[in-house]
Amino acid sequence: MRYSFRQLEVFLAAAHYENITRAAESLSMSQSAASSALRDLEQQFDVQLFDRVGKRLQVNELGRSLRPRAEALLEQARELEAALSGQSSFGHLKVGATLTIGNYLAVGIMARYMGEQAGATVSLEVANTATIAGKVSRFELDVGLIEGELHDPDLEVFPWRDDELIAFCAPSHPLAQCERLTDEDLLSATWILREPGSGTRQTFDRAMHGLLPELNVLLELQHTEAIKRAVEAGLGIGCLSRVTLAEAFRRGSLVPLPVPHRDFQRRFYFILHRQKFRSPGIERWLELCGETG
Repeated sequence: MRYSFRQLEVFLAAAHYENITRAAESLSMSQSAASSALRDLEQQFDVQLFDRVGKRLQVNELGRSLRPRAEALLEQARELEAALSGQSSFGHLKVGATLTIGNYLAVGIMARYMGEQAGATVSLEVANTATIAGKVSRFELDVGLIEGELHDPDLEVFPWRDDELIAFCAPSHPLAQCERLTDEDLLSATWILREPGSGTRQTFDRAMHGLLPELNVLLELQHTEAIKRAVEAGLGIGCLSRVTLAEAFRRGSLVPLPVPHRDFQRRFYFILHRQKFRSPGIERWLELCGETG
């Protein structure tokens, strides 16, 4: 074999950090050793995997095409090593989830996953749909759980479970007593919304077609709890996933606003890189997610 797993690790770390010093630090290597490993890999096959711009390494077209295969090869090598050592093949799983899913659904799945296999661990990153998709695309996350529609040729998107958004307000709000909201009500209201780039905002914008330019949006916030607190304080009305509002509706601190003529239905999705090796851990995670659908 004309390459080593260490060379592949350096290649992947350099592609991730775009800097050989940071790549070396991530692998507990010296900068000179990492540089030598990457140089030897390229010279052995007479190829160039990066465009060098000052101290920055930008992976080129050949490097991008090889990256998923190198990722898969190293993942399988880790599984083989774990099996030979008599350890769990599930290992460490890197999961990304959008805010609604991460805060209200993913933690229970994590508990089941780690409870099944001794030594299995999960790191969970919570961000909006655009951020999670980007990290899955760059192999920084093994799997993503998102609430927005996505079209990316590098990613596979699988439907997971149905969801819907609910408009809501504080019990003291003037609209709280309305049996149903009209378009005039929607236009006269002050809105507290999720930020652009989130799956929730994507669904809201689609549902409000024809009204968007005229809506009075007071605040755009990244966190659902901040939106709920602002609405409870009487600053306006909001629109979030039913999953995030169930407890507040039970307490009576917020009340739903029926908008039957607007379609707030949506779906949650799994996303994986098309060339990502599906380890037993990834497969089991997806199975557990499916059981919560």
